[in-house]
Amino acid sequence: MYGMLGRMKAAPGKREELLALLLESSADMPGCLSYIVAKDATDPDAIWITEAWDSKEHHDASLKLPQVQAAIAKARPLIAGFDSRAETQPVGGIGLGRVPAPKG
Repeated sequence: MYGMLGRMKAAPGKREELLALLLESSADMPGCLSYIVAKDATDPDAIWITEAWDSKEHHDASLKLPQVQAAIAKARPLIAGFDSRAETQPVGGIGLGRVPAPKG
């Protein structure tokens, strides 16, 4: 399994528009177990994205989907930057759906 956490900064005053765009483009992504978009509680322009995928290959393939490519093009002018990113290996949890038993 593959996971990613990231913090994105919207251009000032554009967070709501960016949130809507991220949410509308995230449906029907093969291999996606969880895709959560959240407002940062202390920064009015920051967004956190938490993802869980069957594999890194599924994540990478999602970036080539037509709806994701269109969302990226629309989102570029709304994004001020990225300031935190981490890759993870999810092992389970509520909402992950089909999770294999941990090995070892």
